[in-house]
Amino acid sequence: MQKAIIGKKVGMTQIFDESGKVIPVTVVEAGPCVVTQKKTVETDGYTAVQLGFGDIKEHKLSKPEAGHLKKAGVAPKKYLKEFKLESAADMNVGDEVKADTFAAGDKIDVTGISKGHGYQGVVKRHGAGRTPMTHGGGPVHRHAGSMGASSHQSRIFPGKIGAGQMGNEQVTIENLDVVKVDAELNMIVIRGAIPGPKGGLVYIRNTVKNNKVKNVELGISKNPQKASGRNPQKASARTK
Repeated sequence: MQKAIIGKKVGMTQIFDESGKVIPVTVVEAGPCVVTQKKTVETDGYTAVQLGFGDIKEHKLSKPEAGHLKKAGVAPKKYLKEFKLESAADMNVGDEVKADTFAAGDKIDVTGISKGHGYQGVVKRHGAGRTPMTHGGGPVHRHAGSMGASSHQSRIFPGKIGAGQMGNEQVTIENLDVVKVDAELNMIVIRGAIPGPKGGLVYIRNTVKNNKVKNVELGISKNPQKASGRNPQKASARTK
């Protein structure tokens, strides 16, 4: 992981690009985050940093939390999260991570807690169809229907849809685009929607997706699994 930051979802809006096309975007208040702990191979067996986000009064923290932050010599923080960054070895306790750690055009993954919808049935939760509303359907129009055979196997298979808690779970949206970064306001503008309600906590990382860049002129792919990537001469010969 190269870059990461903690932020708060502000809301959605839309902006226009240079060609006049409208782009739906989500605005995130990203940072500033403070390094509250540094982990090294010698002491912990791996390299990572713990970031703190959001100011809070000290009396609202538990004694272990307050003691942990006081030992680090940083102000009380509401949220703490550990990231295994490649640059963790160069960072020290007290360093700040701001929104400008990302730039426009970066590909990112955003993790948050989705909106909770409470206890819902199969129609809303899984998109199941209902029974016909006429011809004596009875009061079972939105029920789940058959759960399986009664003789063999005489059980409900794992994965069978059913009513239950909907939402309020961790969701990660991958491979989103950073449209704009405002370092002064600590704002990151992201193309598309991200999980969670307004004011929800989100974690922004550089994407785990391997975005391949293709040479359009020669038709040569940088993906070694493709023939044009293994033998560029054949690819260039085909384009002539």
